[in-house]
Amino acid sequence: MDQSVAIQETLADGQTCLIAVQGILACEESVESRLLGLVRIHGEHALFLYTHRRMAITAEDVCLERVVPITEGFAAEEVTPDSDLHIIGSDVTVQISSADAQLVVRLPFGSHTRTFLQEISKCRPGVIGSEDIKQNEKDLVVNHSWSRNSDDKATPRQSKSKMDITSEMVRSSSTMVSDKACLLSEQKFGLRDTIVKSQLVQKEDSYTNLQNFRFFIGTYNVNGQSPKESLQPWLSQDVEPPDVYCVGFQELDLSKEAFFFNDTPKEEEWFKAVTDSLHPDAKYAKVKLVRLVGMLLLLYVKADHALNISEVEAETVGTGIMGRMGNKGGVAIRFKFHNTSVCIVNSHLAAHIEDYERRNQDFKDICSRMQFCQSDPNLPPLTISKHDVILWLGDLNYRIEQLEVETVKMHIEKEKFQALYQYDQLKKQMDEKAVFDGFTEGEITFQPTYKYNTGCDDWDTSEKCRTPAWCDRILWKGKNISQLSYRSHMALKSSDHKPVSSMFDIGVKVVNEELYRKAFEEIVRSLDKMENASIPSVILSQREFFFKDVKYMQLQVETFTIRNEQMPCQFEFINKLDEDTYCKEWLIANPSKGFLLPDSEMTIELELFVNKSTATRLNSGEEKLEDILILHLDRGKDYFLSVIGNYLPSCFGSPIQTLCYMREPIRDMSSESIRELTLLPLQMSDDIFRDEKPLDIPKELWMMVDHLYRNASQQEDLFQQPGLRSEFEQIRDCLDTAMLDTLLGSNHSVAEALLLFLESLPEPVICYSLYNNCLHCANNYTSSSQVVSMLPICHKNVFNYLMAFLRELLKNSEKNHLDVNILASIFGGLLLRPPPQHANPDVTEKRKAQQFIQQFLLREGNSP
Repeated sequence: MDQSVAIQETLADGQTCLIAVQGILACEESVESRLLGLVRIHGEHALFLYTHRRMAITAEDVCLERVVPITEGFAAEEVTPDSDLHIIGSDVTVQISSADAQLVVRLPFGSHTRTFLQEISKCRPGVIGSEDIKQNEKDLVVNHSWSRNSDDKATPRQSKSKMDITSEMVRSSSTMVSDKACLLSEQKFGLRDTIVKSQLVQKEDSYTNLQNFRFFIGTYNVNGQSPKESLQPWLSQDVEPPDVYCVGFQELDLSKEAFFFNDTPKEEEWFKAVTDSLHPDAKYAKVKLVRLVGMLLLLYVKADHALNISEVEAETVGTGIMGRMGNKGGVAIRFKFHNTSVCIVNSHLAAHIEDYERRNQDFKDICSRMQFCQSDPNLPPLTISKHDVILWLGDLNYRIEQLEVETVKMHIEKEKFQALYQYDQLKKQMDEKAVFDGFTEGEITFQPTYKYNTGCDDWDTSEKCRTPAWCDRILWKGKNISQLSYRSHMALKSSDHKPVSSMFDIGVKVVNEELYRKAFEEIVRSLDKMENASIPSVILSQREFFFKDVKYMQLQVETFTIRNEQMPCQFEFINKLDEDTYCKEWLIANPSKGFLLPDSEMTIELELFVNKSTATRLNSGEEKLEDILILHLDRGKDYFLSVIGNYLPSCFGSPIQTLCYMREPIRDMSSESIRELTLLPLQMSDDIFRDEKPLDIPKELWMMVDHLYRNASQQEDLFQQPGLRSEFEQIRDCLDTAMLDTLLGSNHSVAEALLLFLESLPEPVICYSLYNNCLHCANNYTSSSQVVSMLPICHKNVFNYLMAFLRELLKNSEKNHLDVNILASIFGGLLLRPPPQHANPDVTEKRKAQQFIQQFLLREGNSP
C-alpha cells in the first residue's frame, strides 16, 4: 500500500513526498511504529517521521513528529543489534544520524525498502545519481561505510567477529567463493560463461556429495483467530531441532479489509508466535516471509546454515474470483541450500465438497502462474517444477465423499483411517493424475483435521455439521527425500482446523571445493579448444504456425523444437525494427531465450491468449492475428517464424453501445458490420441509425443478470467464489452464438463471467471522462446522481440496471452473506475504472470508488 499519499496531504505547496516506508523506531524503553517519508522541498530533502494509525490512508491518519534534514553530516548506516541475533535475514536495521538526531529504525526487508534507501542515498549532499550505492544481489548498501571494502577508518560500525550472524549472510551468501551458486548467479555473462555454467550443471555429481538436513514443514488454518496459545506443541515436539523450518498459515485474517486491501495486523502476531515457539535448542535465522491476504509462509534456517542459503525469492498467485483475488491461491518461497534448489508452496484451494474440479484448477493455475525471477536476466523465470525439491503444504480443502457424516465419524472412532482414506478426494484425483502428478504424500495415521468446534476437540455441531475431512496436507516431490513423521497436533484448539506437521530428511548437494575446481578447469580447457571452431546453427522443426478459431480467454499453444548442431549457442527472440517487444501482445514464446549445448534440443511453446487488452481491436478487425518472430543466435544468423490465426469475435471486449445495436449474436454478424458498430462514437446524434432503435442494455448482460436474479439470489459467497474455466468457456460461447436459451454452468461461473464481461469493456460503464468527477462526489448522492445522468444512454441504462440487481441481492443477505461493502468494493473497481494513462489507483481512490457505488446500493429502486 502506498502510504506516501497520506503524507503528501499533510505537506505544504512546493513539498513532495517521493517515497514512504513503514518501520519500527527503537526507543530506549520500547519499540514504536513510525511512517518515514522522504520529502523534497525546493531542491533540498529531509526525512519526515510520523506517528500513525495502523493503516495510513489520509492526512487524518498521521501526525508529524520530527523532521531530519538531509544535509552535511547526515548518514544512514546499517547496524546489527545484539537482539537481532536470533531472527535475521529479513528486516534491515538502519541508524540515522544528523547534527541533532540519532535514530535507529527497523525497515522491512524487500524491494520497497531497497528503493527507499536508494532514494535517500541519491539525496545526500555531494552525491550525483546513485554512485554511492553498493548493490549486491538483493542486499542494498547506503553510505560508503556500509561497504565491506571501505577504507573509511572513522566508520562507527565495528568489525564483526567470525561467529557474528547478520542478515547479510543470508541475503548475500551467493557471493561466497565456496558456493557454486556464486558462479551460476552472476548478473551479467557472455556466451562463454553460459557454456561453463551449463556444463558445470551437467557434471554436478562429480563434485558434490549428499548430506542430510532435517526440514520441518507445518501448516495451520487459523480461521481468522489471533494466537492464544503456545505453538511449541506443534513446532517443537521433537527432541532434535530441525535445520530448516517452513511454516504456513491460511485464513490468517477473515476481515474484509484483509480481503480487499491485503492489510492485516495479524501477520505480525503470528510471526511473533512462531518465532517464540521455534525449537529452544537452536538459534534460527528468518530467511523470508511472504503473505497474500490470509496465506502466510515463513522460512527459517539454523543460524549456522545462513551462509549456505542463496537466491531467495518469493512470489504469490491469487486464484480467487476473476483469477486474481487473494482469498484463495498460493504463496511460495524458493532458495538454494548449498547446491540444491528448493521450492516451498503454501496454498489455500477452493472450498466446498463438490468443488474438487475447482481445487484441481487452482493447483494448475498456481503451477503455471508462479514464476520466480532469476538473478541472471538472460535466463527465463523459474517455475515450481524447475526445482530439485518441492514441498507443498496448506489447506488443500479436499474432502471425504460418498459417506454419511456418522459413517465417517464411526471410522474415526475405530481409527480405521486407511479405510476412510479410500474415500478421500485428493487420493482419487492423484490416482487419476488429475492433480499433484509426481508428488508423494505419506501415510495418514491421524484423524481428520477439519472441522472442529473452536476451543475443543468436538466435531462441528453447527447447523451445517460439516463432514470431517483431511483438508490440511503436506506433499513432496524430488529425489533423496525421506519422510520421518506426518502428524496432526490435537493440543492446539483455537481454530476449527488442527495444525499438521511433517519432518523430512532431505539429501542436499554440498560442494567439494577441490573436485569443483578440477571440474571447472577441465571445462575451461575443453572450451578453449572448441572456441571459434564454427558459426552456431540450429534446425527448427517448424517455421509457420496457424492458430485456428481463437476465442476470448482461451489459451492455444503450438510447439516446435530447436535442434542444435556442433557448436554451443545462445538464442533469443529479438525485437523487430521500430518495435518495443519481440511479439504482439496476444503472443508469447516460452522460453523466449535460452542456451543449447552441442547435439541437444529444446521445445519452445508459442502461447496465444486474447484478453481484455487485445480483444476490442481484434473484434473490430483493426488488428489481426498475424506476427513475425525473429529467432536470433548469438554470433549466428536469424530465423524468421510466421504466426497467423483467425479470431472468433466475442461480446467480451465489445463496447456497450456496440452490443446495444447488435440484435443478432456477434458470431452471426459480418466482420464489416462488427467493425462499423465497434467504431461508433460514444455520444451519438439522433440521425445515426434512425431506422433501428438500440436495445436498452446488451442482451448478453441481460442473460447473465437474469440468470443470477432467478437462480442465485440466495447463493452463498456469490461474487466471492470463482467458477470453473470450462464453464466460463461454455457461457462465453452461449452468449456469442445464442445457440442455447439458458446459460450452462454453476451460479459461481455465471457470476464470474459477469465480472469478466464488465472488466473487458473497453469503455467502462462509468466513462473514463467522468472518473475524477465520481471520486470528488463520492460522499454526495445528489452530485453522484448528476454524474450518472451525464452518461451516454446505454451506459446509464446498464448502470441503473446493475444497481437494481445488486440491491435485490442485498435483500437476501441473510442467505447469500453479501453486504454493501463487499458488493461496492467488487463492482466499484469494475464500473469505475481510471483512464488508461492514469496511475494505478491507490487505496484512497479505491475507497472512494467503493463509496460512490455504495450510495446507490443503499437507495431503493426498481428490480431488474
